[in-house]
Amino acid sequence: MIDNNIKNNINEHISQDKKIEKEELLESNSTADNIIDPKNDQIVKLKIKLAQLKEHERDTILRLTAEIENIRRRNAQEIEKIHKFGLERFMFELLPVIDNLERTLNISDHSNASLSAIIEGIELTLKSFLDTVYKLGLESIHEIHVPFNPEIHQAISMVESEDQKPNQVLTIIQKGYILNGRLIRPAMVTVSRAKC
Repeated sequence: MIDNNIKNNINEHISQDKKIEKEELLESNSTADNIIDPKNDQIVKLKIKLAQLKEHERDTILRLTAEIENIRRRNAQEIEKIHKFGLERFMFELLPVIDNLERTLNISDHSNASLSAIIEGIELTLKSFLDTVYKLGLESIHEIHVPFNPEIHQAISMVESEDQKPNQVLTIIQKGYILNGRLIRPAMVTVSRAKC
């Protein structure tokens, strides 16, 4: 879209030019004797040509201004995409680190007093790490007992279940992740099926 102030200024300028040209044409055409002078005729033709050129110039300015606005808008959208998804590869490389920290906490012996300080340190490190990546737009896919969604889940196996309806996520084998609304890794899940 063209900036309205620019458009109004151009239109106002052109209107003033046309008004002046009209007055000049009327003055040149209304001579006392109404004698057609070849010089006056040439002047009139030149003034008409000038008015046409100014109209063409106005159209060109409007078209170029609109094109510049479109380029600015497209560039702003591209920059926004770069900011949003520039971290995608970096985040993807960090996912194994998150997985390893979570696995360490899952298999660690919480009853062992000598390891409790280490486990607590790992928990705090993981929490801090997750808080940081979540601030950057990363979301985890970790819900269970929800309908299977092939857009965000990858079914590893199907298990018969009397407790759940068919096609429900029973367990998460590996969390999936979404970055700013774009899937960067699907969740690996087991899915319920009806008993035969």
